[in-house]
Amino acid sequence: MFIFNVKVNGSKIFKTFFVCMFIILLIILSIVIFRIFNGGKNSNINNKINTISANNYTNILKAVHENIDNYIGVEINFTGYVYRVLDLEENQFVLARDMIISSNYQSVVVGFLCECDSAKDYSDNTWVNITGKITKGNYHGDIPIVKLTKIEKTNKPNDEYVYPPDETYIPTDGIV
Repeated sequence: MFIFNVKVNGSKIFKTFFVCMFIILLIILSIVIFRIFNGGKNSNINNKINTISANNYTNILKAVHENIDNYIGVEINFTGYVYRVLDLEENQFVLARDMIISSNYQSVVVGFLCECDSAKDYSDNTWVNITGKITKGNYHGDIPIVKLTKIEKTNKPNDEYVYPPDETYIPTDGIV
């Protein structure tokens, strides 16, 4: 019969505990750094279609314009009307909404610049529902451009007007 005598040394237990905690903290730090530099771009958010409504339209529009790089590759779906200005390409239009800016219903046109091969098939003021991915482009500076994967005519919605962004809205990068 063998009997083992185990001598407990307080300094060895402390050193072992300290080394284990240091390894755990190092692993957690590595995961956080990976998510910061790589995880946000490859997250599952890019695999789903985010539907934009009249209620959150201007908040999302503002967030995407302020942080274009964080939204590249995000697929969105929303409804608006075709709006063109003179210096747009033949395959471009603004998918627009009228944003109320005063109590007497004065409005301005706001929207996303969209690109698709069939853009010329849709006349100005035609209401359409689109699905597309956000990319970064150049139109008088860096601007988000939605590359359309689907476009279809639709009726004018009951909530055709949108309102200025909510000042309490805090965008979450990469999430629409």
